[in-house]
Amino acid sequence: MGRYRKWAWGLGVATVTAVSAFGVASWQANAAPPPTPPTVAGEQPGVTDPNPGPVPATGIGSDALTAGEVDKARKVAVTPQLASAAEDVTGAKGPEYLSATIVAEGATRRAELYYYDYKAEKVIKQVVDLPSGTLAGSYSAAGVQPPASKREAATGLELLLANPLAADLKSAYQKATGRQFAGKDDVTVTAHVYKAKPADSRNKQCGQSRCLQLVVETKDGLFIDVNHLIIDLSGRTVARLA
Repeated sequence: MGRYRKWAWGLGVATVTAVSAFGVASWQANAAPPPTPPTVAGEQPGVTDPNPGPVPATGIGSDALTAGEVDKARKVAVTPQLASAAEDVTGAKGPEYLSATIVAEGATRRAELYYYDYKAEKVIKQVVDLPSGTLAGSYSAAGVQPPASKREAATGLELLLANPLAADLKSAYQKATGRQFAGKDDVTVTAHVYKAKPADSRNKQCGQSRCLQLVVETKDGLFIDVNHLIIDLSGRTVARLA
């Protein structure tokens, strides 16, 4: 009987020891931080420089014109004679700047700058040699209508809002948005150049004169249809399509 008890006690100790050992092992497994899985080189977090560095002052070859090159070219392009003889979209002295593009001939970079002279009703192209900072060519033509600039579109909106036909815009705006039109800050505008078609007797000057159709967009992305309104920037008038 004594031997039985001893065996039973021994079994109990062994059982408790085994359970305790498993419990400790289990606790250690749960308490220890999980092993870090091996990482792949391609998955390592990258470090980026938030500062892209200075913008280059000049481009190379056929690179787009830099802001510095455009500023430099514009100073050369508007000669004293052009500044005094031409008029911009507001009627002030000097031609209306439209756009600039690069022309690369080998290692030589030249800028072509486009202007509109509202007094002469002509588009003007000035070619500037960028390395030497000199005017390499000057050209003009009547009846040519390049795309409108942002300032021309903004001026077109101002002319429309000062005209009784602004009622068409305000009505279309309220119909599209359910709100009353509060002013030019309610919308953004771009514009298409308009050339009169044979049937449009009201705007037959458009093509020789500089005319626009406005593209009007609300702050919430709705487009207001005013394609039937023609803004003559040269004559500073507004008319409906015939």
